[in-house]
Amino acid sequence: MPFGNDSGLELFGHPVRGFIVAPDLNIGVLYIFAISSLAVYATVLAGWSSNNKYSMLGGIRASAQTISYELAMTISVVGVLMASSSLHLHPVVESQAGTWLGVLPRWNVCTQIVGALTFIVAAFAETNRVPFDLPEAEAELVSGYMTEYSSMKYAAFFMGEYVHMTVSSALITTLFFGGWTLPWIDLPFSGWLGGLLSIGIFTAKVAFFLFLFVWVRWTLPRFRFDQLMALGWKVMVPLAVLNFLWVGVAMAAGIL
Repeated sequence: MPFGNDSGLELFGHPVRGFIVAPDLNIGVLYIFAISSLAVYATVLAGWSSNNKYSMLGGIRASAQTISYELAMTISVVGVLMASSSLHLHPVVESQAGTWLGVLPRWNVCTQIVGALTFIVAAFAETNRVPFDLPEAEAELVSGYMTEYSSMKYAAFFMGEYVHMTVSSALITTLFFGGWTLPWIDLPFSGWLGGLLSIGIFTAKVAFFLFLFVWVRWTLPRFRFDQLMALGWKVMVPLAVLNFLWVGVAMAAGIL
């Protein structure tokens, strides 16, 4: 995940890159989605291995919900990748630097608001946050797939959920809100000062979206499960497809 600018930044004579990465893979963001999709196995197996009907129902709900919203989330990112002409996250951030006409930021959220909203809503569903916490649903499933777990096993589920929230917030920031860039202000992005400033900007944006996750949890009631699935397949997926069709038309017309 690119969390800062790496131009001119050195540590003990070696260049420091603003990334948390393993090898810099050609498939880029697709690797992140491929790995994150494995999370569904944890909830399904946790519910199934509990030998408890509440837990089993929670695991089944989690698998259906994750698969449904993963499709909308992935399609909503296609427009961003088309606009930046790269699967790597670093060029995605660089393509959002600057402004249009000196006023409007070049952030993807300004040109792909439908894709950004689809991605954010899908991120809430992927992380099982209210109003999409049907796999837990304390009122009906007594905590769902976590019913039979306590102590550090219970804490591990929540640590996993909050790590997922952090990664989702970082992806929202990187793909749609300019990563470490700021419009209107020409910051000295070079050397240690520039590196620390860019990391601070990125961290502040991620912190805002983490606040949004918590704020929504305290604000909205949860859906019924049929409403949850209908929203995913009948609303989110068509909107995500509409978003990347708009990007394709805009690029062909020379707007983007």
